[in-house]
Amino acid sequence: MKKYKVTGMTCAACSARVEKAVCAVDGVESCAVSLLTGSMTVEGSVETERIVAAVTAAGYGAVEEGQKTSASAEKSAIFSEKKSLVLRLIFSLVLLCPLMYVSMGHVMWGWPLPEGMARNPLILGLIQCFLSLAVMVINRRFFIRGVKGILTRSPNMDTLVSLGSAAAFGYSTWMLFDMANALYDGDVVRATHGLHGLYFESAGMILALITLGKMLEARATGKTTDALTSLMALSPKTATVVREGKEMVVPVEQVLRGDVFLLRPGQAVPVDGVVLEGYSAVEESSVTGESVPAEKQVGSTVYSGTVNRSGVLRCEALRVGEDTTLSKIIKMVSDASATKAPIAKAADKISGIFVPVILAIALGTVLIWLAFGASVGEAMSRGISVLVISCPCALGLATPVAIMVGTGKGAKHGILFKNAAALEMAGRVRTVALDKTGTITQGHPRVTDLVPAAGISVSQLLQVAADLEQDSEHPLAEAVLQRAAEAGIVSQKGSDFQVFPGQGLCVRVGESVLVGGSEAFVSRTVPISSDLSARGEDLARDGKTPLFFAQDDALFGVIAVADTVKADSASAIASLKKMGLRVVMVTGDLESTAAAIGNRVGVDAVFARVLPDGKEQIVGDLQAEGPVVMVGDGINDAPALMRADVGVAIGAGTDIAADSADVVLVKSDLSSLVSALRLGRKTLRNIHQNLFWAFFYNALCIPLAAGAFASFGVSLNPMIGAAAMSLSSVFVVSNALRLNGVKLIEANQTVSSKKEIDSMKTTVLSVPDMMCGHCEKAVRTALSALAGVSEISVDLAEKTVTVQHSENVTAQMLLDAVAAEDFHPTLGA
Repeated sequence: MKKYKVTGMTCAACSARVEKAVCAVDGVESCAVSLLTGSMTVEGSVETERIVAAVTAAGYGAVEEGQKTSASAEKSAIFSEKKSLVLRLIFSLVLLCPLMYVSMGHVMWGWPLPEGMARNPLILGLIQCFLSLAVMVINRRFFIRGVKGILTRSPNMDTLVSLGSAAAFGYSTWMLFDMANALYDGDVVRATHGLHGLYFESAGMILALITLGKMLEARATGKTTDALTSLMALSPKTATVVREGKEMVVPVEQVLRGDVFLLRPGQAVPVDGVVLEGYSAVEESSVTGESVPAEKQVGSTVYSGTVNRSGVLRCEALRVGEDTTLSKIIKMVSDASATKAPIAKAADKISGIFVPVILAIALGTVLIWLAFGASVGEAMSRGISVLVISCPCALGLATPVAIMVGTGKGAKHGILFKNAAALEMAGRVRTVALDKTGTITQGHPRVTDLVPAAGISVSQLLQVAADLEQDSEHPLAEAVLQRAAEAGIVSQKGSDFQVFPGQGLCVRVGESVLVGGSEAFVSRTVPISSDLSARGEDLARDGKTPLFFAQDDALFGVIAVADTVKADSASAIASLKKMGLRVVMVTGDLESTAAAIGNRVGVDAVFARVLPDGKEQIVGDLQAEGPVVMVGDGINDAPALMRADVGVAIGAGTDIAADSADVVLVKSDLSSLVSALRLGRKTLRNIHQNLFWAFFYNALCIPLAAGAFASFGVSLNPMIGAAAMSLSSVFVVSNALRLNGVKLIEANQTVSSKKEIDSMKTTVLSVPDMMCGHCEKAVRTALSALAGVSEISVDLAEKTVTVQHSENVTAQMLLDAVAAEDFHPTLGA
């Protein structure tokens, strides 16, 4: 896909003309022209010269978009255009003041003028003529572009405006000659009466009002690109790198992959990298939308455009240039703004024929009124009103301004839409299909429960587990070893390590033989009590994997490992269902594990043991009920992401998943999905509002200007028509800007964030009358019922319960919950 900058476009008719001309070039597969950004994207194997030639033949200019130089040139051109609009408006208003004073103040309301001027109607007419002509010269761009549009057979808004102003000026000039003839004949009364038939003030005022409208429109549309501009401003210009042991400041373009760079407090991260030394807090709101700074230590990833807030970091560059996260975000937002949503097709078709139709209506209006006996002045006035009140810009801006604001709003919150179609479709989805691992859950297992056997302490259980698992590469072993390390357990080196795939492990440590794995595997070596067996079954029903451990002929206990549910998954799914969406989970896990996770988070249906091609098939089946959004993070999700109406990749997922998706969530939480779909709905509604206004405005105002309601005493003069035309585009843009105020997160919606994680507390309860597995289950059930409790660890040997919970849950609430089950808990150490 190639991108071009197109110059000379002033309205939707222009963009439609350019699009039609480029699509006619052999080899062009698709073309999308954005009036808002003045850009064009072309897909197909076509030489740049042929594309430029097609645009030039249509009467416009085009140049292939470059890198940084084109961006600066574009910014300079935009500033120059805005400055020109302001100067033209100021000079026009200065000239219009005396023009309006003479034409309306004196002629209509008798305001005073010098005696020699006031008694000569021809002098008054000439003054109006010269002032009006000066305004037309100042705003000659309308006439140049309008005539150019006619010559290239691509009439546009400037054609309508210039014809309206020229018609008013031409008719008034003819009337001025008639007044001169009347004075020559000595008929002063007829000459004086001719002043009321002059429309010089309309010819000038039309141009001034349209210029005012264009200035307001440019100012408003400039705000729609604020998000993209602010993203581009985040890119640092220099970086402090360490080469040959020396620090040096180099342009960010010269930073190479593998370079070591330094980050001091207050400095922006120049490229993506990994921390080699140091500890600090980095503000990542520009990338993730998260307002709370993220802690960075050795091994943490830093992203370009984020800002280091406290300590000094020494980092290694991983992704540089256009490969950085910020560069990809900027490109994604820019590309999305340059594409067209499917809903814009109807407006585009109308825009393509809008101006010729209006010209025909204006001519017909003049002829019909003349046929019904109206004066030439009245008929011309109505024809001019039709020309200047018609607004193709409102139609052309209705969709792109909303898309631009919507994608920019999403980018600020870590939601990246790759194209306009994805943003529109996000507002239409009816079913949400979620992968489990890495989407609903954390994506990596962790120890959730420690259940030592009678007479065995938690530390003894962890010691046996660590000695056994230290040489294993299984993800479950990593979780066990991490938990042991947190408890300060140092594993002992063993020998004769054996792996029994799908069953368990065996190793010799000193004179002892350690065994661990499934209940069936361990039971071959040592007997397992009914209590621990039942506990293992309960853990399995909860979606956890129970691992049994034994040393020689003694059972040491059970450690449960699970891929824990993300803190915000349940609340996010509840929000999706509140929006009227059906939520299903599609996973390759076992039915029991999938059902347990599904029940915990509240999905409507669960599809388990599904292979990658099966996920794609399920998405296809769900599409029979309406548009489907598929959310995933792994390679196995790529086919389903491609098949779905909207594919959403979780930010922490693989590059393949991100490439296959239409939307990328920078933050790895489902709350961002809720925000994305809510933004899609709000944007789609805003587009509908804009299109309704654009169609309604033209459908009502054109007949009004033509005099269709004259019999009811309702009419429209050209100046009011010009003002209405100017304000219509401003209204559409202003309505789109309202999207910046949309709240993407409900007040009661739980959001997983750094702040929330930091606010988690740990409380230890001592429950002396907790005697067995049944007691443990009762305590666990009571505590799990409290909203805000995220993790519960029970030590039956020590008779303690360790609870992780939010700040909203007090220690007294925990005590009361356990006491309600007839226990006598106290706060532990």
